[in-house]
Amino acid sequence: MTIFIAIVLAYLIGSIPTAVWIGRIFYNVDVRTIGSGNAGATNTIRVLGLKAGIPVLLIDVFKGWIAVYVAHFFELPAETFPDLVDFKIMLAAAAVIGHIFPIYVGFKGGKGVATLLGVGLAIYPEAAGIAVLIFITVLLLTKYVSLGSIIAAITFPFFEIFILGHNQYISLMVLAIAVAIFIPLTHRKNIKRLLKGEESKFKTKKN
Repeated sequence: MTIFIAIVLAYLIGSIPTAVWIGRIFYNVDVRTIGSGNAGATNTIRVLGLKAGIPVLLIDVFKGWIAVYVAHFFELPAETFPDLVDFKIMLAAAAVIGHIFPIYVGFKGGKGVATLLGVGLAIYPEAAGIAVLIFITVLLLTKYVSLGSIIAAITFPFFEIFILGHNQYISLMVLAIAVAIFIPLTHRKNIKRLLKGEESKFKTKKN
């Protein structure tokens, strides 16, 4: 029951539809109906500007981090979760699922990249930092947010497992590899547009 409550709490935290609520409250707009239709920071920045998009990004990242940190507020049998690693992974998955399928707004959310970054900062701080640097580098060179996200995700397990040598937990290695698979899957349409040369380059809304 304790595990179930914690997972539900992590899901509810991840479900907070930051982009939708900020768009509706401050701009009287549902970001899911304009631009790419994605309820995430990138689309928010494109259609509403940095003033709206930056808070969305920061809150979505924080959602992932705090959802994982919830693990420290629950007492679990030491023989089942000796160091909380597997428990944190459960909460991380629940938070990302919540972001993609938020219960508060009809289960139509974002792609989970920012929330996944928050999860990474909580569980893999060093590898997540490298992933951010890769993302920024690709974005600056190509102006494609999607390409930056995909490359950062694909290279993430390589740095985590082989460069940093964090391979003492099988579950963490599996999660790192899952990230490299998950992000490209959620960006299938973007990949098709990239291959066709139809993907939109990143730019902010001009006031």
